[in-house]
Parts: sequence; structure tokens; C-alpha cells
Amino acid sequence: MTDRPAQPEGAAAEEHEAAVPDGPEVTGEGAAAAAPDPAADLERVSAERDEYLDALLRLKAEFDNYRKRADRDRQAISVGATRDVVRGLLPVMDNLERAVAALGDQGEGIVAGLEMVRGQLAGLLTGHGVEEIPAHGEQFDPTIHEAIASVPAPGHAEGTVVEVVEKGYRHSEHVLRPTRVVIATGTPQA
Repeated sequence: MTDRPAQPEGAAAEEHEAAVPDGPEVTGEGAAAAAPDPAADLERVSAERDEYLDALLRLKAEFDNYRKRADRDRQAISVGATRDVVRGLLPVMDNLERAVAALGDQGEGIVAGLEMVRGQLAGLLTGHGVEEIPAHGEQFDPTIHEAIASVPAPGHAEGTVVEVVEKGYRHSEHVLRPTRVVIATGTPQA
């Protein structure tokens, strides 16, 4: 007995058999063409594998480049944020130094407290890579100094910083604020 469903009788049976073909009958040369060729299959599969491998390697390289670019962007944003915060703190540092200088010896307790706060703030800035730009006695450098006046100063070479009006700071090689200075001019000729 077969597992085939019962076939309808008569003309309906013939229509049913005509509607359901048993499969293609291949004879002669068609039989040889339909047989799989192992060499051709191997070549096709190897080419397909190479395409997928190439696509995978390209995708991996693109992802590595994306990851590196994202890390650089994240680091640049972090450094920019630090610089913005530090720029806001610099006037506070200046005012603390002015308060300590203005009080002098008048209120030792107050001066000591202000000096302690100034020291904490200076330590915080230094901890974030901020450093003061040296200026007094240095040769004027327009990339890090801002000259606000020039005065005749005997004993100083022309272009030497003789007075610091406002300290300058930098973060790494980036100038946050230039040092505002007074520079020496050549002695006037009589």
C-alpha cells in the first residue's frame, strides 16, 4: 500500500494526474547537463566565500575607523569642556589674588583663609593640566603675551616684559588667556 491519497475516479482522475506532474523527465544530453559539476560548484562557492570575506574585512576596517574617530571626538569634547570651565574660573583666581594682596597684613586670619582658598583653586587648575604662562623678565612673545603698554626701562632690553598686569594661563599648548604685560622700549634718544 502506498501513502498516496485516494484518486478520484473517471475523467476527474485523468485531470488530476495531468495537473500534478511527476517531475521533469530528462533524457539524453539534458541528463548530463543537469548533473552537478563539482569543479564548477567549487569555483562558484569559492568566489562567493571570497566576496563575503572581502565584505567582512571592509566592514571590520570601517568599524575600527568609526571607533577611533568616536574616541577622538569624545576626547576633544572633554578637553573643550575642561577649557570652558577653566576660563570661567580664571577671574575668580585673579580676584582671590587681588584680595590677598589688598589685605596685606591687616587681617592675618582672613588673609590665611583667602590664601588657602586660592591655593585649593590653583591646585585644582594644575590638576587639570592648566599652567601659568611665565612672563616677568621674559622676551615679549605675541603668541602668549598681550602688550597693553610700553615704557622706557633702563637696564632692560627692548621688548622685555617689565610688569605683569594680568597672569596668563595655558592648557597643554592651547593658550586659555594671554598674559597682559607692560614691555620695555628702547631708551629715548636725547
